[in-house]
Amino acid sequence: MPKPRFDKFREECGVFAVYGHPEAANLAYLGLYAMQHRGQESAGISSSDGSTIYTHKSMGYVADVFPPERLALLQGPSAIGHTRYSTAGDTVVANAQPFSVSCNKGRIAVAHNGNITNAPELRRSLEQDGSIFQASSDTEVILHLVARSRERTMAGALREALLELDGAFSLVFLAQDRVIVARDPNGFRPLAMGQMELSGGRICYVFASETCAFDLIGAVYLNDVEPGEMVIVGPEGMTRQQYAPPRQRSHCVFEHVYFSRPDSFVFGRAVQESREMLGRLLAREHAVEADLVVPVPDSGVAAALGYAHESGIPFRHALIRNHYVGRTFIEPSQAIRDFGVKLKLNPIRALIEGRRVILVDDSIVRGTTSRKIVRMVRGAGAREVHLRISCPPTVSPCFYGVDTPSKKELIAANNTVEETRRFVEADSLGYLSLPALRRAVGDEEKHDYCYACYTGGYPTELVCIEDLIRAKTRR
Repeated sequence: MPKPRFDKFREECGVFAVYGHPEAANLAYLGLYAMQHRGQESAGISSSDGSTIYTHKSMGYVADVFPPERLALLQGPSAIGHTRYSTAGDTVVANAQPFSVSCNKGRIAVAHNGNITNAPELRRSLEQDGSIFQASSDTEVILHLVARSRERTMAGALREALLELDGAFSLVFLAQDRVIVARDPNGFRPLAMGQMELSGGRICYVFASETCAFDLIGAVYLNDVEPGEMVIVGPEGMTRQQYAPPRQRSHCVFEHVYFSRPDSFVFGRAVQESREMLGRLLAREHAVEADLVVPVPDSGVAAALGYAHESGIPFRHALIRNHYVGRTFIEPSQAIRDFGVKLKLNPIRALIEGRRVILVDDSIVRGTTSRKIVRMVRGAGAREVHLRISCPPTVSPCFYGVDTPSKKELIAANNTVEETRRFVEADSLGYLSLPALRRAVGDEEKHDYCYACYTGGYPTELVCIEDLIRAKTRR
């Protein structure tokens, strides 16, 4: 069955790692559960008892993949976990992570968040040297690079492998007696570090894509794994080392616009604070007379709160989201997919009818979903519908782990704001400016974020660009 098309961004995945806890797999399960929003396609956990690595992964939600009896089989005090929405590779169980293999370095498992831009080139080279691949995910390339390394230690082999990679990755790596995590030198994708105090004064270390995972398990957020840094936790304790010199930081700004949960700290900054500021600045740049501010749930809620506070226009939850609509309900046929928005959202007519409505959403990609929502609000009796977007127009695809369409499918890349307004059938349309976005995330002076999807200026050399475009076309 072909993979469904969505008029929204999707992030590739969330990763989690834990070392030194007697219930490591259970903590990994809870961490992935907290990050389910980062991927609903598949989930997996690998654990180690010091001699054997146990792995279970499957398609579906975390709670469905890991019933108690299955989770109980994942033994040992260390574990890594992964929840996936694919941006590269097919939607099949073979691409579910973690990947686990036996090689001359012992049994190892790996999971990663991001997109390795030179993976097609590396894969071709490895296949020419005799490597056999079981999946189409770029993550498997990392395992082959580690396995063929002549370095004697696991950390040394991983360091050598990482230096061959280009693009975005936050990686969690499990060996029999240690956990190793690393970020790419640009720091595209987040990776936070925390700790838990156990009985007897022992310390357990945890790592996750978002700090909301720490909140659920009672861990304390310490700081982030730095760009170009490798953190090794094993019997000898924890060591932190720069495996590569950091480059110009290129944190994905869309983590703060859309991906991350509002209760997370990402790149050391509170997501809720960023999103409310996005809304405040949006209200200053695109004020309009209206009767109520309505968020497109859930990603538009915080920005809509900021817009309402700044403008003085009342905030109302006038679109109700059905949280129990799984992706399977909108996969089988185009006829059913056309009802996707109605399955997920329903307007409250008593709040909307006869009123001028400001709709606040995080983005417009192809524009088709935005048009359906505008029509829905008009159908509930709105007198006017003004659409406000809490980021600039998306004009370029992302090659660093965000599932954006090709440039020809991005409505803002091929249409003016006025043409887009007419397409979505809103009375007015306003995007947040790029300077305001920088201000909202505290990046006016540092320039620590990547804005390539809004500018077309990519922070790395995109080798194998043709392969990357073909991969997006195949989706």
